[in-house]
Amino acid sequence: MKVIICGAGQVGWQIARHLSGENNDVTVVDNNPELVARATETLDVQGIAGSASYPDILERAGARDADMIIAATYSDEVNMVVCQVAHSVFAIPRKIARLRAQSYLDAIYSDLYRRDHMPIDVVISPEREVAEAALQRLSAPAAFDTESFLEKRAQLLGLHIGEDCPVVNTPLRQLTDLFSTLRAVVVGIRREGKLFAPEPGDQLFPGDDCYIFVVNEDVPRTLEVFGKSSKKQERVVIVGGGNVGLAVAKALEDRTQRIRAKVVEKNRKNAERAADALERTIVLHGDGLDSALLAEAGISRADAILAVTDDDKTNLLAAVRAKSLGCPMAIALINDPTLVPLLGPLGIDAYINPRGTTVSSILRHIRHGRVRGVYSIGDAEAEVIEAEVLSTSPISGQSIREIDFPEGVLIGAILKGDKVIKPTGATRIEEGDVIVIFAMAADVPEVERLLQVSIDYF
Repeated sequence: MKVIICGAGQVGWQIARHLSGENNDVTVVDNNPELVARATETLDVQGIAGSASYPDILERAGARDADMIIAATYSDEVNMVVCQVAHSVFAIPRKIARLRAQSYLDAIYSDLYRRDHMPIDVVISPEREVAEAALQRLSAPAAFDTESFLEKRAQLLGLHIGEDCPVVNTPLRQLTDLFSTLRAVVVGIRREGKLFAPEPGDQLFPGDDCYIFVVNEDVPRTLEVFGKSSKKQERVVIVGGGNVGLAVAKALEDRTQRIRAKVVEKNRKNAERAADALERTIVLHGDGLDSALLAEAGISRADAILAVTDDDKTNLLAAVRAKSLGCPMAIALINDPTLVPLLGPLGIDAYINPRGTTVSSILRHIRHGRVRGVYSIGDAEAEVIEAEVLSTSPISGQSIREIDFPEGVLIGAILKGDKVIKPTGATRIEEGDVIVIFAMAADVPEVERLLQVSIDYF
């Protein structure tokens, strides 16, 4: 498949990395020659330096015979024009645009994206994706990472294994025997910086980060088994009242379970906008690094702080200061992946990676229709893929123990009809089942072969 990616920043580069690694014909367009050079030197892609909204630049990028265009530049307006030109001049079948401005995302203006107006097939909003990720982190405060699957009936939890974890030094197959009714599967372990799919004889050790796939009803018990608290969040302080912080605060107000939130915003205009938009949430104007202001926000009595300003260092420092003032849970928004190793030493419990959430969202929309969801783990080290089993799939009609999965692949859960089950070796995979698979990046092509979902995307 031929894909044009407009924008060679962090998101564009990661999407190019995924698609080029799957033997697609990828061309990257950016008006910054240095970013184009970085893409062409590190990835198997072609590069064009120039404005992505110019028809002649898209012509040079091969738009005449492209199957898809992904507009992920830093400008909403450029992304919109790219899709319009791609449709009107080159008739590219599939068009995806990243849009940030909330006005463009308002439901009352959704007619704007009809084919006879501004023809965009899929609109991706980083702010909304990040806000949803923040809400998921708050819903599972003991997890450093979380994502929902199977129509939100199950989720992937990332848990740090501490010295007090009851199941350390226990072979995973023994966990299955000890907790036979627990619908939870350890699908990934990160040890000393390296991620791998565990075998039944592997054990968990203090310091490991593990990824566990669990049915929603069994989340509290799973957290207990792994030595984590499932205490609900009732008071939250949000540092940053921009688009992300405002979206989180609104969502918390809309929840049936009452959560008291306070927003701290340094920019007066943003603070006033947030105060006007929120009904029950207190908005404080001031610096989220100010100890006195955090005290006024009740940080010592809060269950969590969510630092989501547009500055990574501010988020890190606000989270650290909140912890020093007695807040038990700190979540920080981190754009720069090189800062992530600092989180543990600084005592920050969880982080949100906007690039990762946006990349995962775009991947969800460009996979083949039978692939219902994709979640990228770490620095594109592994993927969690949710897909429906076709009658033509080599795994249809076979039990799991009969399937020759690569070593880096594990099944986390299976949806049979309306029931989510924990897979065992004897479980038979049938046509129409929806399965969730953890796969190391190198094994993703083999998973797609087993599922008979080649990267057609249509």
